[in-house]
Amino acid sequence: MRIIFMGTPDFAVPTLTEIVSAGHDVAAVYTRAPKPAGRGQAERRSPIHLAAEGFGIPVRTPKSLRNEDEQAAFAALEADVGIVVAYGLILPRPILDAPRLGCLNLHGSLLPRWRGAAPIQRAVLAGDTRTGVMVMQMDEGLDTGPVGLVDEMPIGPDMTTGELHDKMMLVGADLMGRALAALERGSLTFTPQAEEGVTYARKIDKAEARIDWNKSAPEVHNLIRGMSPFPGAWFELELGGTVARVKALRSTLATGSGAPGTILPNLTIACSTGAVRLISVQREGKAAMDAATFLRGAGVLPEMVR
Repeated sequence: MRIIFMGTPDFAVPTLTEIVSAGHDVAAVYTRAPKPAGRGQAERRSPIHLAAEGFGIPVRTPKSLRNEDEQAAFAALEADVGIVVAYGLILPRPILDAPRLGCLNLHGSLLPRWRGAAPIQRAVLAGDTRTGVMVMQMDEGLDTGPVGLVDEMPIGPDMTTGELHDKMMLVGADLMGRALAALERGSLTFTPQAEEGVTYARKIDKAEARIDWNKSAPEVHNLIRGMSPFPGAWFELELGGTVARVKALRSTLATGSGAPGTILPNLTIACSTGAVRLISVQREGKAAMDAATFLRGAGVLPEMVR
């Protein structure tokens, strides 16, 4: 089939690769425009931009799809279907209607739970034990379209957002490949989403990342794994007479008690109920390290963290 692909981050790259490998004709790739990054503020192209160039596919980076010229240019590609994976721009009705078979979206949750921008992180932060990827027919609502295919998976008790992200992007690529094969045969059917159980996955705010040891151990543990690897849940610790910011990158629930914030053996920290053992941490300006290495070099005392 003739396809327009729309995506931006690394999560979308395996799906584009699957589509190209299956022999579909990708007429163009739409992605977010390059942004200044790094010390020199040089423009950095998105992972999908780089992947598309590697495949020799034309890349378009409009700042908006709401103007008539962009909509006309999109329609002129005469695509059979549009494929959207974490693109980042709203698709107005003329864009959704331009491909002969409409637009399909790959979404990282079990809709209608976690509609919106950050479904993977929100599922981990909430302590969900199951999630999945879905191929849905797009409409003008926020992830409200009917679902064509779904692949469910468990979320392990210590699984981080990064680990779930990497698993989902591979499973999702395979799912989209199967959806396109069924669509080409005319056998892909869609089921409306349930009206109950709707939740919204709002964008992650860095202000959410500070650890509050007055919360329960499961809440703290879910925050740590939900914010790993980015932006990283953090706390402050007095080291060598100075206050250092420390990111907690990996943790597990542990036994132990004390006033919230008390450091127990093996870099276990007491919460309002229960305790969390930190497995991997990163001091500001330093490389990530395991707890034993951190304890040897930091001179941590059994005091309360901040």
